[in-house]
Amino acid sequence: MLAERIGGTIVNADASQVYADLRVLTARPSPEEAARAPHRLFGHVDAAVAHNAAAWAAEAKAAIDAVHAEGRTPILVGGTGLYIRTLLDGIAPVPEIEPEVRTGVRGLATAAAYEALAGEDPEAARRLRPSDTTRIMRALEVARSTGRTLADWQTERVGGIGDTVRLAPLLLIPEARWLAERIEARFVAMLAQGAIEEVDALVARDLDPNLPAMRAISVAEIAAWRAGTLARDVMVAQAQASSRRYAKRQRTWFRHQPPAEWHRTSQPYAVLDDNIVSLFQL
Repeated sequence: MLAERIGGTIVNADASQVYADLRVLTARPSPEEAARAPHRLFGHVDAAVAHNAAAWAAEAKAAIDAVHAEGRTPILVGGTGLYIRTLLDGIAPVPEIEPEVRTGVRGLATAAAYEALAGEDPEAARRLRPSDTTRIMRALEVARSTGRTLADWQTERVGGIGDTVRLAPLLLIPEARWLAERIEARFVAMLAQGAIEEVDALVARDLDPNLPAMRAISVAEIAAWRAGTLARDVMVAQAQASSRRYAKRQRTWFRHQPPAEWHRTSQPYAVLDDNIVSLFQL
């Protein structure tokens, strides 16, 4: 493990692994793995909380400062590009949404909200999928509450740490077929390791289905199977397909969004190579 070799502390940068309720289904480090090096920001958020990039970035800043104070090296690990970009580049200073505006927007059906967004922020509507409830609602409430589009606000950034820390980026972009096979095998293993029980417990809480934890990959598919509306083989196939699609989006984002000078490798275990380890040694 890289953290063992360089005296590092692993800091989670995955949007789903923050949730306490979904250890198995989000592939959080096992207790044995977590015992090998200090870990931060894993499983510290309740599923009833709508955690987001801004909240995580604030927590990550504090965690990084604490790790540095301990004389260790923080190692950010995870595939949520928006979180990493928010931490490094900062976040748009969008004012608090007026409560009456938020209530009105959140009361709309997704289709109605998308239609309204097409009239009030056509660029956002073109960019978003009509089924992307969370982002549609966010773009619409920002436009209505502030009189400016979300894209306009995002031209301004505050609070980033990218220019105050030394970065040693490494993007692991493994071969697509190799990754797909691992995704499919991992999901089957998750079902045997407690993922079903995690989803049962989450469904029993009767939480808002639009919460991020409820929208985590495979939650809906397993819940539908347990409710008797999906056959098991269909559930497995759909959940595996959802994970593959997400992995494809991640690969695309990490290939094109980070700076060109960030080190990229297709070797999944390259972090154990001495040449790669040297990138992280201060």
